[in-house]
Amino acid sequence: MRRMTTALLALLLTTTVLSACSSAGVAVSPVSSAEAAAVLAAGPDVVVLDIRTPEEFNDGIIEGAINIDFYESSFGDTLDTLDKDAKYVVYCRSGNRSSQARKTFESLGFTNVVEIEGGILDWHASGLPVVTP
Repeated sequence: MRRMTTALLALLLTTTVLSACSSAGVAVSPVSSAEAAAVLAAGPDVVVLDIRTPEEFNDGIIEGAINIDFYESSFGDTLDTLDKDAKYVVYCRSGNRSSQARKTFESLGFTNVVEIEGGILDWHASGLPVVTP
């Protein structure tokens, strides 16, 4: 029964987050770590983007994350090669870089990006799993 309740809660949070994104026409929606975890739990079709440096990336990631370094001059060009209509969860170390990256995602036409407020530091502090790449 607890698993079903947890699954229903995750689905409800995901629906709420994704509906808020699409109904407001916002390409990037900042959410808590718990809300991001619910988005990830809702389906395997979500792409996780870690925009920290490769060194930070190697310290631990959200499982399945792809590293695209925010500080690289090719950051925008690399993002531009991705599917703009796919579902993304993006994070950095503390939320600063991912917050700055919002404009880039929006200017490139991304339609469904969830940004983890507080970055991986908040994710880890919330007791959510981090793995080594």
